[in-house]
Amino acid sequence: MLKPVFTIKQCISCLVLWLCAACFPLSAQQDTTIIIKVLGNLQFDLPRFAVRPNTRVTITLDNHDDMAHNLVVTQPDSRVKVVDEALKLADKGAKMDYVPNSPLVIAHTKILEPGKMESITFMVDKEGTYPYVCTYPGHGYIMYGAMYVTTNPLPPLEKDLNVPETQRQKTGTMANHAGHHMATPSPHPYPLKYPLHYRTFMPDCSPAAIAVALTETESYCFDAGKCFLRYAWSGGFVDNSEQWKGNGSKLTKIVGDVYWRDNTGFPFRVGNTDNTPEVHFKGYHFTNRNPTFRYLLNTIEVKETLTLLPNGAGLKRTFTFKNNTQPLYFLTKADDGVTYKSSVGKFDKGMLKIPTGTQKVTLTMIK
Repeated sequence: MLKPVFTIKQCISCLVLWLCAACFPLSAQQDTTIIIKVLGNLQFDLPRFAVRPNTRVTITLDNHDDMAHNLVVTQPDSRVKVVDEALKLADKGAKMDYVPNSPLVIAHTKILEPGKMESITFMVDKEGTYPYVCTYPGHGYIMYGAMYVTTNPLPPLEKDLNVPETQRQKTGTMANHAGHHMATPSPHPYPLKYPLHYRTFMPDCSPAAIAVALTETESYCFDAGKCFLRYAWSGGFVDNSEQWKGNGSKLTKIVGDVYWRDNTGFPFRVGNTDNTPEVHFKGYHFTNRNPTFRYLLNTIEVKETLTLLPNGAGLKRTFTFKNNTQPLYFLTKADDGVTYKSSVGKFDKGMLKIPTGTQKVTLTMIK
């Protein structure tokens, strides 16, 4: 039987090849750390970045904004699906950091309050474009970026539809890193669904404004900081372009004409007509994309839902109450632009009395 014979030189060559293969495999894992800061105006400072396949990625989210945010990495082509699933979490959303239990989610941070940081680490092995997005309600349609897993050059930033339009306009400062309103031409890459809502900075409102479009032409602004409806308008929704281009000092513009504005300062009184309650916002949930706002008047639990009257004739506000062991009073002003009707009681000199224990009131505001 013949036996293989190796020279000393051949043995040394084999040993070198074995050591190279062990120390430097062809698909060696790489580690990359990325820091993404949250700026004002619902923007990540980094609209996109690139890593090679078979990379362990660590992303640190640094929240410099005055709002809460998270960061969720999704499978390719899944950003909008994950954002929509997050909205459907309703009352469970806050406990789940507004992250759905979905195979489309690769990794995510918690909801981070202003000034907080958190890091997440995950592996990417397949080439593709992986979105990262804030899924806090109302943010995910405009606050996102793209992680490219590739060995190829990235497309020009100004033509990259995987990043927001406002970021595509910043080619001068961001080209090496490899927004939305309605009544004017929309940069949304997909059809808008109504109702639609944004957390944004609105005029004549606290920083915790929530702008809601019930339809293409009928909209309102709810003040989550003060817990009451600020104003309603017709003709369009909002123009955020100046705010997103600015440094947080600019306000979102209203598209259309305001037909009603609250002139009371705060409409509810508890117990008597002079007792303005202490208010606390408790969040909101969605039913068929329409938000229901939850807040406290002292210890009285309130839920408020706004819908559109037929033919856009005005708004219907549905209130439900719990623990209302005292009468409530709802104030209006004669010059605020609408006619009021209530399902409970009648208005007397602009004041509606809601009896103790009333569980539901429907208030219509007719233009």
